[in-house]
Amino acid sequence: MMRHGSLSLLFAAVVVATVAFDVRAQAVPQDSILDNPLAIPDVSRMLPPATTREGVQSSLKILVIMTVLSLAPAILVMTTCFTRIVIVLALLRQAIGTAQLPPYQVLIGLALFLTFLVMAPTYEKINNDALRPWLDDAPGMTQARALELAEGHLRDFMFDQIENVGNHEDIFLFLEYQQNREIPVSQHISRADVPTRVVIPAYILSELKTAFVMGFRIYLPFLVIDMVIATILISMGMLMLPPVMISLPFKLLLFILADGWHLVVASLLSSFA
Repeated sequence: MMRHGSLSLLFAAVVVATVAFDVRAQAVPQDSILDNPLAIPDVSRMLPPATTREGVQSSLKILVIMTVLSLAPAILVMTTCFTRIVIVLALLRQAIGTAQLPPYQVLIGLALFLTFLVMAPTYEKINNDALRPWLDDAPGMTQARALELAEGHLRDFMFDQIENVGNHEDIFLFLEYQQNREIPVSQHISRADVPTRVVIPAYILSELKTAFVMGFRIYLPFLVIDMVIATILISMGMLMLPPVMISLPFKLLLFILADGWHLVVASLLSSFA
């Protein structure tokens, strides 16, 4: 009952604050909006009118930037190495047996920085060949051309990872579905013959396979320790004692002595082409 009462009071306070802010915003004259720090600024006064070529170009650039920012999480997950890294780290934490350590915020942060490190060469190519010339209004560099060059570099990265782990069948799977016909495995298919809408799901499927294979290899040593501890406890008649409670210190000791974090991160970095 106290929880529901607190939620009701919180909801009422939010409603009252919203109504008060709306009334205050309507009561502020248009001329004094910029002088009032509590008022929402008028964006039209800050941006050039979209009646000239420069105004339209600035508005389109802002639109593209906002669109990219809104799609950034999906682009990060689907077209980078983030998926493989975060799955391997999550499986590692589960294999050790520490339910809340390290926290997911730490794992996500580590996965993000490793992603930035692995993707740095690709992003430098995109910046040098597509983004910087487009922002500098280079001759012949249109928005469509810049997007084509950026897409090409991302496609090369995804193709390199698929070929590095040998998951070519994923490309054939989605390509056959897209063309609605069976493609012989012996048929040679170049990168230019595979559209981006086929490369992205094939890359995601390849990353999932690779991540679970690496997670399985990491899981095996800790599973052996759990089985040994459980066998010893059963042979001693300690059936009521959870084996996880005894095996956790041994798994932590093994992980520390083997410098586990260094080995896992090194394996992740070396797994990318």
